[in-house]
Amino acid sequence: MLKLGLISAATYGYLDAPRAPGSNHGTAFATTFNGFDDAKQKPLWQGTFVRSARKLDGARVVRVWDPQREWAQKLADICGIESVADSPEAACDGVDAVLIVDDGSGAQWKYAEHPLKKGVPVFCDKPLAMTAKEAQRIAKIARSTKTKFMSCSSLRFVPDIVKLREEAKTLGNIHLASVACGNELVYYGIHALSMAYAVLGPGAVSAMNTGQPGLNIARIRFADHRDVVVLVGEKEWMSAGYQINLYGQKGWRSLKPDLANLYSYLLEAFLDYLKTGKESVPIEEEVELIAALEAGKRSLKLGREVTLAEVLA
Repeated sequence: MLKLGLISAATYGYLDAPRAPGSNHGTAFATTFNGFDDAKQKPLWQGTFVRSARKLDGARVVRVWDPQREWAQKLADICGIESVADSPEAACDGVDAVLIVDDGSGAQWKYAEHPLKKGVPVFCDKPLAMTAKEAQRIAKIARSTKTKFMSCSSLRFVPDIVKLREEAKTLGNIHLASVACGNELVYYGIHALSMAYAVLGPGAVSAMNTGQPGLNIARIRFADHRDVVVLVGEKEWMSAGYQINLYGQKGWRSLKPDLANLYSYLLEAFLDYLKTGKESVPIEEEVELIAALEAGKRSLKLGREVTLAEVLA
């Protein structure tokens, strides 16, 4: 039984918003491994609490930390987590791996440096960082320390996307695709573009955003004569949801993936990585993906095409 530490898991504050009780990813991660006590959850908890309907064996969360200790303690009581740590560093003690949760900050990568240098394997939730340079910095630490590290969107591993990757082979060469989702281009657009990466692979070289503030139409160009159009609209302009469309020489496919238990498939992939050492998402690919989205964001501001090389320079 692998012992896991869970970091920044009980409260959430979207980008610059104050942190409030409740965590979509944090509660989903905890319940996926530990389950939960229904009798305790209802009276103890406020805010978002995701009950995973798909439980994974072979690992258990034994330590949890959150900047609001009161809520870390409540999460521990509900999910049977043995210890509430006094610091994110302490949450890395006596565990086989660490899960760093998307806490809304876009800067959870800061919690990865300590366990990586200590040699403790890390999963860092999406987005690894809001800029490619920050993501690249953590990637370099992971490579230099040779510590197992994984960061990606959960949409890479939902069954519908995994199946679409196989179906895509029947469509002939695919030179054009589109993906869509709601909200901020980097923070949530990472989910949309990750679907394209999961199905078609990496290789982005530039971005051109012809949209407008809050309504992104970003063409991501790839080295293999492939374009992926990323449509991402802020919530006041566009409802949430995810879609991918593939346009091949022999056929088309359109998919709105089923997101049931999506976090469990992501965590299952991380456990497999811990056991086999085989990377399903190389760190460099995630850095590239973030760089493509950042290039799209910069393109809208500058009114021109922006290369990934510019963003990473």
